[in-house]
Amino acid sequence: MDMEKQSRFRRSLHDPDEFSLTFELVPGRSGRGKAYDRILTLARQFAEDGRLQAVSITENAGGHPALSPEVLGGEIQNMGLDVIIHLSCKDKNRNQMESLLYAWDRADLNDLLVISGDYPQEGYRGDPKPVFDLGSVQVLDLLGGMNQPLVGNGAIPLPPTSFLKGVAVSPFKRLEAEQMMQYYKLARKAAAGADYVITQVGYDARKFHELLLFMRQQGINLPVLGNVFIPNLPVVEIMHRGGIPGCVLPDHLYAEMKRESESEDRGKRARLRRGAKLLAVLKGLGYAGAHLGGPGITHGDFDFLVNESGRMEADWREFLPELDYWFADGFHYYEKDEISGLNLSEPMSRTQGKAPSVAYRVANIVHEAAFVPTGPLYEPMRKGCLALADSALRPALTNIEHLLKFIAFRCRNCGDCALAELAFLCPQSGCAKNLLNGPCGGSRDGWCEVYPGKRRCLYVRVYERLKRVGRDQEMGCGFVPPRNWALNETSSWLNFFLGRDHTGFRR
Repeated sequence: MDMEKQSRFRRSLHDPDEFSLTFELVPGRSGRGKAYDRILTLARQFAEDGRLQAVSITENAGGHPALSPEVLGGEIQNMGLDVIIHLSCKDKNRNQMESLLYAWDRADLNDLLVISGDYPQEGYRGDPKPVFDLGSVQVLDLLGGMNQPLVGNGAIPLPPTSFLKGVAVSPFKRLEAEQMMQYYKLARKAAAGADYVITQVGYDARKFHELLLFMRQQGINLPVLGNVFIPNLPVVEIMHRGGIPGCVLPDHLYAEMKRESESEDRGKRARLRRGAKLLAVLKGLGYAGAHLGGPGITHGDFDFLVNESGRMEADWREFLPELDYWFADGFHYYEKDEISGLNLSEPMSRTQGKAPSVAYRVANIVHEAAFVPTGPLYEPMRKGCLALADSALRPALTNIEHLLKFIAFRCRNCGDCALAELAFLCPQSGCAKNLLNGPCGGSRDGWCEVYPGKRRCLYVRVYERLKRVGRDQEMGCGFVPPRNWALNETSSWLNFFLGRDHTGFRR
């Protein structure tokens, strides 16, 4: 895209003299009424103000049905304010997603934030079916292809799109396994073509610094916007009890906000000042910008936040001790710099942990023997499966495989098996969102977002298995293509040897 046609937000991301500011808008379950009018009024004020580079618009935030973001986005764009559309994976299959993207491209809504999305919640006559046909890494791959001159069916050239691909990451995970899998997935997102990064909500300066340091050491050279979220008191309560997927509020910060709420304004000014301090610190740390948000935030609140932060910028290091809002037992990737309160460049030592489980060792032995070309059973297995490919015994092969793998892995008979990539843990039965390239951001203390306290996050378990054999860093590279539904309820063994499954793309 020519520079003169680029959005102001795109230009600002790579301008070292500009600190990008974006603001998150959350459409409700209607396209009419006072709530919608308030959003438009706030957007109009932002457009006239000129200090925001863009507003972002959520898509079915919290998993609840809401107005489609391109409707509000089109109206705001006509005001002269740039728009970032959230593209969530939870409600659309790959074809509907591509169709929608062509519509957004036609409407010049080309700046995106690609996310897995919160698990769908109750709607018309009960809970909806979650889709998650693609994960965020796979969507980036799709968008990368759409941005290039493509050839469709019949060798008809397809005009390229021009999407800007933003992604999210959380440096605010309490457990080592959760945190490292967030960073490893970020590496996969970068390799898949991400253009910029927005962090999850958090309030700890050292953890914000940790993300930048990790990215720099891993060679992930993408602009990052730190999240500055100003909650109201009801949201403070919800965050503290874990009601917002991926958002954490440590006990001591919760207690501080409760004390502040006893003031005449119920602590709003104190929460805004904390946000201003964080904004100043993010700029001092070297973030490319900040992503602002919060329920009920007015243009006046935004004005106070930005102006107050401006007065604090020169003294940002003084606020580091105040922005120490992390769990006492929470994971840090780097050693602490006792002088600055931030991080040294040396990673913390991490123990390898227990010996690999018997289940992992047995599965790995079988895989390397029968499904790796140099394995002793590879040729017999290949010839045996191919001999049954066109025979009357083919259904029996499928059923026998499914029975064995159901007992061992709770197999869902998808016909496109990714067990070998995920430490022999099945993403179809073990991950509520069926993600293939890393976790979503919704886990809390190692528990799945959808089944808290009942089911551990699949990728926490993957990390723990791989770390025991020194292979956890493998999760920071590679790409697992989406499941091919044409193979559903067929033999994944046969599909593997015929080159029909996802591994065929790499062979």
